[in-house]
Amino acid sequence: MGFFGFLILGLLAGAIAKLILPGKQGGGWFVTLLLGIVGALLGGWLGGLIFNVNLNEFFSLSTWLLAIGGSIIVLLIYGALFGRKRSKS
Repeated sequence: MGFFGFLILGLLAGAIAKLILPGKQGGGWFVTLLLGIVGALLGGWLGGLIFNVNLNEFFSLSTWLLAIGGSIIVLLIYGALFGRKRSKS
């Protein structure tokens, strides 16, 4: 799968991860989609290392699960680092 395949996969995986995660994450949809691309790359890299999965197929279930899982991980890390601060009144 080429660069544009990972780009499209990451955008869709980021949108799906945003729908799966409850609550509000900071950054809005644009940041979420960019983090989805990073998550898809992270999920593909970790999947290749841990599970020895070949991610050459765009419509493979393992490719999508790893991309969505990586996007969720990246969104959780982003939310922990840059989440909305609650002010004490």
